[in-house]
Amino acid sequence: MRRRVWNIGIASALLGLGRARAAGERLTAEQVRERLAAAAAQGPADLSGHDLSDLDLSRIDFRRARLAGANLFASKLVLSRFDGADLTRVNLNGAWLMGTDFSGATLVGSSLLSVVVLGGEVKAPPNFAGADLSGARIIADFPGANLRRAKLVKANLGVNIKNQGMGQMRTDLSGADLSDADLDGADLNRSLMSFAKLVNANLRGVNFFNAKMAGADLRGADVSGADFTDAVLDGVVLTGAKGLDSAKGLGHLVR
Repeated sequence: MRRRVWNIGIASALLGLGRARAAGERLTAEQVRERLAAAAAQGPADLSGHDLSDLDLSRIDFRRARLAGANLFASKLVLSRFDGADLTRVNLNGAWLMGTDFSGATLVGSSLLSVVVLGGEVKAPPNFAGADLSGARIIADFPGANLRRAKLVKANLGVNIKNQGMGQMRTDLSGADLSDADLDGADLNRSLMSFAKLVNANLRGVNFFNAKMAGADLRGADVSGADFTDAVLDGVVLTGAKGLDSAKGLGHLVR
């Protein structure tokens, strides 16, 4: 039996989201493997719009596959490879992502709420290096994750304070590597980012309101127009950072 510890309000919301996006053809895990194998000689497999929810799809090679609009709600994707795959507007809520490789994948507009990254034999976080998560909705624990060169333009990783159930959950990027990442206009309010590496990242207009950023490394980052109001900034490194004069909440650090 799968083990998850979810806030009851979040679990109910996720179940609703999972069902709402399950309108496409329902496939079994065996059918998914068969389609991937059949497409290998012809080009990328096309699983776009299909319902792949609550399946064990661990250790499967989805590289360069087309999964746009697919429903992967609560599926087990441990150690699977999605590098270079098209996951545009995919539902990954509640999915198991231990050691999952999303490097270079397209996840524009996708949803990653309450994904599972702890438990079981695999301890590695998912890999999002170079992935495009622009406009994605994310509330997840990704401590130590690789997001180097990732694109999170206008991505929403912040707490929705109007939804008290969701408000109990925060995105955890503590110790994550976001070097050279593009977070232009992203919402990271109340997120956990202690000792995150944001070297040379584009942080223009990012909402860091009340974020926990102690020890974060922002060397060379562009923080023009970013909002650090009420953020915890103890030990944050701003050497060579750009746009300090236009960022909010940094006055006590740059005088």
